[in-house]
Amino acid sequence: MRHYLKPTYLLFTLLFFVGCTLHSENKQDNKPSKTDSLAILNKEIDTALEKEAKTASMYVDSVAYNKQIQQMVNGDTTGLWPVQTDHYPLEGAILPFKRIVAFYGNMYSSQMGALGEYPPKEMWRMLKDEVAAWQAAEPETPVIPAIHYIAATAQGTPMKGNTYNMRMPHHQIDSALTIAKMEDAILFLDIQVGHSPVKAETVALEKYLKMPHVHLGIDPEFSMKDGSVPGKRIGTFDAEDINIVTEYLAQLVRDNNLPPKILIVHRFTQGMVTNYKNIKLRPEVQIVMDMDGWGAPQLKYSTYERYIRKEPVQFTGFKIFYKNDLKRPPHRLLKPEEVMKLKPRPIYIQYQ
Repeated sequence: MRHYLKPTYLLFTLLFFVGCTLHSENKQDNKPSKTDSLAILNKEIDTALEKEAKTASMYVDSVAYNKQIQQMVNGDTTGLWPVQTDHYPLEGAILPFKRIVAFYGNMYSSQMGALGEYPPKEMWRMLKDEVAAWQAAEPETPVIPAIHYIAATAQGTPMKGNTYNMRMPHHQIDSALTIAKMEDAILFLDIQVGHSPVKAETVALEKYLKMPHVHLGIDPEFSMKDGSVPGKRIGTFDAEDINIVTEYLAQLVRDNNLPPKILIVHRFTQGMVTNYKNIKLRPEVQIVMDMDGWGAPQLKYSTYERYIRKEPVQFTGFKIFYKNDLKRPPHRLLKPEEVMKLKPRPIYIQYQ
């Protein structure tokens, strides 16, 4: 990763250019005195150093960041990790300093995940147990809880505007905010676009995304660029779609003086995300590619290896299905300590 310009380098640069200026001035009549010239030089140096210090304070501490990144990489030797970038995230970034453990779902359905299946108090009892288990699996990284609410669901019928999706009413999203607030958790709002443009669905959530503790998830599975009905086949997002979203989020962060947003991108097939190398990294947004496949442990490991580890973007996630993961032998859920053996270690964990 590129380190930012050092003050000593700035000083040398200023001395050089100001020195050249003074040399030129000395050839002119009415040249400034040595005292005046030194005062000008000192003022320009002070201004430059203040600007450099202000710029540096906008970003996370590079030493702490790099140390935590190495913890996350977990000794990977492929050369793919850590992902190289020319900037550090803005101050206030959650990743990689903390691991997020989230419950996923929708309040209208008990079939879409734990969030809608259990009453809030019971759901929170379960989620806190999971947070404790992940904390024990890697004590070096603090674990925080999250609510991951599906704020726009794909539909099998055209709906208004032929979008093939349904936006949840604000009172339902407000309920998700209330549930998150119960335990001071962060909130993810997830969108299944259907036939709707991904930016339109993102902008529809702007009221909530302006809140510092609200982040975003996008699901390529239900992005039907070929015009097919959601659920009939697996959809796709291109790097261009992801860049559109991160550009919007980055502007939102800058305009509202927010900490960096986290963007979760679900993935479990090759075609769900195309041209991953063209995904742009920005200091205002942290991107998590989330292994969203279900099944037996070896199948989940294989999916993570092929589509998450071998096609690195920035951070990784791993999803555990309370029911679907039990359908095939050996009929058990992966334990946190098993997932922590992955290279790199997922920094975002989701339960459905």
